[in-house]
Amino acid sequence: MPASYAGCSIYRTPAGQALQVPVRRQEARVHTATSVRSGLGEPVLAGIVTALVGFTSSFAVVLAGLRATGASPAQAASGLLALTAVVGLGIVLLSLRYRIPVTLSWSTPGAALLAGAAVPAGGWPAAVGAFLVTGALIALTGAVPWLGRLVARIPQHLAQAMLAGVLLPLCLAPFQSIGTIPVLVLPVILVWLGASALAPKWAVPLALVAALAVIGVQIARDGVVIAPESLVPSLAFTVPALDPAAIIGIALPLYVVTMASQNLPGVAVLSSFGYRAPWRPALAVTGVGTAVVAPFGGHAVNLAALSAALSAGDGAGADRGRRWVAALTAGITYLILAAVSGALVVIVGAAPAGLVEAVAGLALIGTMATAVTSSFSDPTGRMSGAVTFLLAASGLSILGIGGAFWALLAGLVVRAALERTASRR
Repeated sequence: MPASYAGCSIYRTPAGQALQVPVRRQEARVHTATSVRSGLGEPVLAGIVTALVGFTSSFAVVLAGLRATGASPAQAASGLLALTAVVGLGIVLLSLRYRIPVTLSWSTPGAALLAGAAVPAGGWPAAVGAFLVTGALIALTGAVPWLGRLVARIPQHLAQAMLAGVLLPLCLAPFQSIGTIPVLVLPVILVWLGASALAPKWAVPLALVAALAVIGVQIARDGVVIAPESLVPSLAFTVPALDPAAIIGIALPLYVVTMASQNLPGVAVLSSFGYRAPWRPALAVTGVGTAVVAPFGGHAVNLAALSAALSAGDGAGADRGRRWVAALTAGITYLILAAVSGALVVIVGAAPAGLVEAVAGLALIGTMATAVTSSFSDPTGRMSGAVTFLLAASGLSILGIGGAFWALLAGLVVRAALERTASRR
């Protein structure tokens, strides 16, 4: 174990889930006025990196997910704008209030789940209604303790298997596109591989830069003219429709994936750096934030998990008491990114068919690898994990309800019928 770690401890989340997290040694430091001023550069830079990595590594997944559930290009752009703005505002609010490096993000696993779903029978308004219900459930989890405990009782390997199954078709896209657009996609994949070896956290952003360069060349070659007014982001309001099939098939899986893959790990990441996340206020902010952005196309806001360490870790400065500045900077950077999101959507919209899906798939490979590992790490739960994984990947839809819900339900049934029975023998 590295010298910077004092050991590991068991952290129990407010929802009742036990997670093992490393505990870092705390060192006393003396700061002069000069060191305080110069030391602010580290958290500010860390905050900018947090926002850039969080946004560029997954916004293509968000657009793919919203389009898959029925959004028009304008509605998907509206959803991205609303999500980016509310994530930024939420981070600013929480970091100023609690003076800790708590960061938020949109639900990337949730967007991936949407990308593998079908358009609900009620169309885009039904999907928006499902997003609204997801926000209400997240807010209720913070207000009603037993709801959080109920979510924590869902076996982690089943939640991860459901996520892995949903991600599988998306992660195949980069390699399938080699057969259809090899000249366009191979440079992007090579950049991603090279960056993964040299600078892993920048692998997807650099792949996105490569993809944007390819798109730029295509636009110039084809003589496509982009109207300047189309680059300005705008919101598109949709009246939500509460459709039972969409609530069961979209809202419930989206809620479970967001809680299990984002909120609970986000708390654990902060704890590993010695910070106690404001659980209830954070869920209130993210739940209300999700409900606010839903009519504009946003699917889910949550605590950051993967990017949380960028603002809370040592890269944000030696003084733990000033790392909240990194989160504040990340929030401000997200607000700036919201202002340019419209231009990105227009450029991505001009991409050759399959290129954006390839970038989204590359962005999700790491998440899928983690989910697959968690799905089958416990030998006693492999059968239920396999059933959940395969059913989620199958694209099954019954009664207008997508495969993610049926996969989780089937996994719970297999676990109760086979694995619990076997464990009692």
